[in-house]
Amino acid sequence: MNKNEPEMVPDTEEMLLEETGPEEPAEPGEAAEQPAPELFETEVLTQKLDEQNDKYLRLMAEYDNFRKRTQKERGDAYSSATAGAVAKFLPVLDNFDRAAQFPRPDDDFGKGFDLIYQSLKETLAAMGVEEIGKPGEEFNPEYHNAVMHIEDEELGENVVAAVLQKGYKMGDKIIRYAMVQTAN
Repeated sequence: MNKNEPEMVPDTEEMLLEETGPEEPAEPGEAAEQPAPELFETEVLTQKLDEQNDKYLRLMAEYDNFRKRTQKERGDAYSSATAGAVAKFLPVLDNFDRAAQFPRPDDDFGKGFDLIYQSLKETLAAMGVEEIGKPGEEFNPEYHNAVMHIEDEELGENVVAAVLQKGYKMGDKIIRYAMVQTAN
């Protein structure tokens, strides 16, 4: 080395680059340093646990919806089956209604008839069967089937004048619509 030449001191950054190699540029949003392996494993396990919890909650909700749906379907099936069975008895009840309009002697036959008729009506009432369609009530197409129409000034507008065949319902389910004559 020559005394006249200044001594060149290597830059510390250059020395580090030689020892470690050049740094690769970090991706945007990525930290320059890698996390400790323990932290990385914890994050992965936490993420997997969250996914499993989410699957579990979805499965539980799906099961709950299934349970509610099958309960409702069972109730509807029972209601439909009962309504179907009751519909088969309605012609018998209609015949009792017609027979009850005629005078009967006060003997044992008349008393027996009345007891059977009353028992049938009570049984249907206990099952939740209700009559629909009475003279004087307002006509409602959800409950009544109008087959005749008359003009009568004594009756109001859109009123049931006469019931030709009684209707029946069970809860919200119509078993048979009332066949009626409407006025005005």
